[in-house]
Amino acid sequence: MHNVTDYADLVEAVLAKAAREADEAEVYLSVSDHVSLELRRSQVGEAEKAVGWALGIRTITDGHIGASMTMSPARWEDCLAAALASGRIADPQAWGGLPEPVQFSRETDVFDSSLVPDADTATDLITALCGAAEGGEAEIAGGGVSLGRGSALIANTHGIFYTREATSASASLEVINGTSTGYEFDHVTHLGDLNTERVAEEAVFLADYWAGAGDVDSCTADIILTPTALSQLIGGILMPALSGRNVHAGRSYLADKKGEPCMDPSFVLYDDPYVGNGATRWDADGVATRRLDFIGDGTVQSFAYDLRTAYRYGQTSTGSAVRSGAGGAPEIGVHCLKLDARRDDVRQEKAISAHGLIGAHTANTITGDFSVELSNAAWVEDGEYGAPIRSAMLSGNLFAMLADIAGAGEEKREIGRMTLPEVRFKNLHVIGK
Repeated sequence: MHNVTDYADLVEAVLAKAAREADEAEVYLSVSDHVSLELRRSQVGEAEKAVGWALGIRTITDGHIGASMTMSPARWEDCLAAALASGRIADPQAWGGLPEPVQFSRETDVFDSSLVPDADTATDLITALCGAAEGGEAEIAGGGVSLGRGSALIANTHGIFYTREATSASASLEVINGTSTGYEFDHVTHLGDLNTERVAEEAVFLADYWAGAGDVDSCTADIILTPTALSQLIGGILMPALSGRNVHAGRSYLADKKGEPCMDPSFVLYDDPYVGNGATRWDADGVATRRLDFIGDGTVQSFAYDLRTAYRYGQTSTGSAVRSGAGGAPEIGVHCLKLDARRDDVRQEKAISAHGLIGAHTANTITGDFSVELSNAAWVEDGEYGAPIRSAMLSGNLFAMLADIAGAGEEKREIGRMTLPEVRFKNLHVIGK
């Protein structure tokens, strides 16, 4: 397959022409190849093989920022013209320039040279996935596997020319037993780390165990949120509160709390851009990434900035710009977020454990208030599952919960760009029947 370096001459041509018509210019190029198989019940219902190519151009003239993208190499001049045109009608903003090149002292490990996105490998994976699901009563409802390999490049008129190669492998399975469902997934950068057996066995366990679920009375109880459940609240509420843009716009609960202890003293949250599925040496602006400590010792230490937001508010970029693709503008995000707290045997004392949350997207991102339905919830005690719970609601405030953490489990799991353990929270209000 092609690599972004195959288009080095094209990138240089774009920058050379852009430099004659704008103060600065940037090119972001991505090339990808992926294959996926999707299940309809236990049969492969859809197979897809796709090759992607996308070019994004940003131009800056007197603070007027224009952007455009194309998916055709032959149309790069049209793309550049569109970027320049959009810049002419954009409102000017404070701008201190695109970054200069730097030397990186570390490498990342997100590329598996043995991973080839071909149909044979995908077929072997989905066969293993379905085979591992045969041990339970639940039946396969859906799922799939995918393999991807790609490269990305960012270059600008100040001499930056950075490249990154990455691979990915993922598997997911949804099974059903009566009205009880189970869903599990895995996503890794190295094929040898993909565990289809665990995905299948966990999905089947969730569906079969909860097939006999009963009701729970409304009560106050300690709640254990597994990594899949906790990641929804962290991503939906806490991370927006740490965005520099929201902080300066008055849309963050944490805006006036930098340097103040406002969370549990054991709570730690940081972005390590060199370790994890999203590992990268440079961010979507071309700024060198570095460890960013958001919260340490229960105290807010830093907020995240991309170039645009940093210049607007007189701050320095933290290397926190991310893109959803070549056509997406850089925005504030994280690369490899790590969460931790005081380790404890969180399942020893009686509590309710929840594997997932439904409705987390409706949370108030400013106040931290939320009301969600617990998914695959059950009583746990002495390290063992007890009675499964058919349905229950949980309401609370994430910032208050993070100020009073009962403990964190020993094992961690990577969910998207986050790595986190299960965490036990004290005395939350559960609404049952």
